Amino acid sequence: MFNLKKIKRYSIKERASKVDKGDFALKPVKARSFCDFLDSLPNILKAKDLRAVSADIVAARKKNKGVILMAGAHVIKCGLSPVLIELLEKKIITCICLNGAGIIHDFEIAYQGKTSEDVAANLKDGKFGMGKETADFLNFAVKEGVQAGFGLGYAVANKLAAAALAHKELSLIYNAYIRKVPVCVFIGIGTDIIHQHRSFDAASTAVGSLRDFHILVENIRSLNQGGVALNFGSAVLLPEVFLKALNLARNLGNKVKNFTSANFDMLYQYRAAQNVVSRPTASGGKGYYVIGHHEIMLPLLAQSVIEKI
Repeated sequence: MFNLKKIKRYSIKERASKVDKGDFALKPVKARSFCDFLDSLPNILKAKDLRAVSADIVAARKKNKGVILMAGAHVIKCGLSPVLIELLEKKIITCICLNGAGIIHDFEIAYQGKTSEDVAANLKDGKFGMGKETADFLNFAVKEGVQAGFGLGYAVANKLAAAALAHKELSLIYNAYIRKVPVCVFIGIGTDIIHQHRSFDAASTAVGSLRDFHILVENIRSLNQGGVALNFGSAVLLPEVFLKALNLARNLGNKVKNFTSANFDMLYQYRAAQNVVSRPTASGGKGYYVIGHHEIMLPLLAQSVIEKI
């Protein structure tokens, strides 16, 4: 039988502790400024990470380094375009990457000020995604623009700029266009509603998206030594594209190291964790993964940056 009297103990005053009262949150008070609110958050876990990402974005722009934003379509669909447009206005975002659904929601908001159909209801009788204006505008924009030598993102942006749309000021793509910020669009054939229509040209779409891939490779060079890559809500497509574009940039002899990458999503996603956060920064840099709803986390991050830029 073991003897409990022989147990070896020590004073906790001699032990390293992960949490210190100096890192605690401050109590809530009325009429607190946003900066004071941000500083009142605990200096622990994701609140600490959020502040770190914000500080790195501010530092990146002060050093004229790139800040690449990758975003799933939900970011646009849940009403965050005005937030992103302000980041463009303040010259914080230097390159935008979207998936195919991103240009769909962006166009519909510019066209009619609303978007997002009821998929389950329309799927029952084959109406899902069969709206003619969205398909025809985007499919013809891509075909014409790619034939003119543009990438897919610029083809859509150029068409948006020329069109008389009632709510064009809310278009993220149009606002990037007028500020000369590249928009790269990456497509999975068959994943978007406009691919169902006879106006869809798969060849032009593929060529345009490949041109955007090359534009992204060029922009990734600006991450070296202090840039920031952000991914909001793309679970598979954009993390995969980003990893290959980073690899190609390095393969071509560009040093792209010691940058910050951060993934923001509503739940943990394997590919985003690996291809945005861990693998790209393994040879130097910092990676963060912050879980939370986009409609809360993106405005928090954006406001923290704008307060300090």
